Amino acid sequence: MSENKASQEEHLQNEVENKEINTEETTENLSQERSTEEILAEEKDRYIRLYAEFENYKKRTAKERMEFFQYANQEMMISMLGILDDFERALNEMTKNGNEEQLKGVELIYQKFKSKLVEKGLKTIEVKAGDDFNVDFHEAITQIPAPSEELKGKIVDVIETGYTLNEKIIRFAKVVTGN
Repeated sequence: MSENKASQEEHLQNEVENKEINTEETTENLSQERSTEEILAEEKDRYIRLYAEFENYKKRTAKERMEFFQYANQEMMISMLGILDDFERALNEMTKNGNEEQLKGVELIYQKFKSKLVEKGLKTIEVKAGDDFNVDFHEAITQIPAPSEELKGKIVDVIETGYTLNEKIIRFAKVVTGN
């Protein structure tokens, strides 16, 4: 009987060991499956982030390209403002001196030149005496005593016209303010 008992105990012990081995294998398989799922989730997350980053890159470069084309002629426009100012001065002097034929010719060239600049996105910043001074659009050249009480802290005179190019200020209006 003792052999039978020993054999039974050995058999029971083998069964327990087999169950432990099966449990360990199952645990390893589950942990291996989890790690595979975790790896898959990580890779999927990385892919989504990379895709989103690429989409943002495409949008950013498209925006930069549009801005580049929009403001590519900014330097040329700024250089043309001097010519536009000279035209305005010439028209003012010709109006004072009064040669009507010359005035019409110069005015025609001036209007044509200005309309071409406007077609390319140039706009005049409208400023007149009595407007509030705004640092976003105006540059104060000097301050003088206000001729009247209502002009204190306001624009008294406009020295040079300001311009915007496609909603971006390329030259501030130069003004005299009253204090």
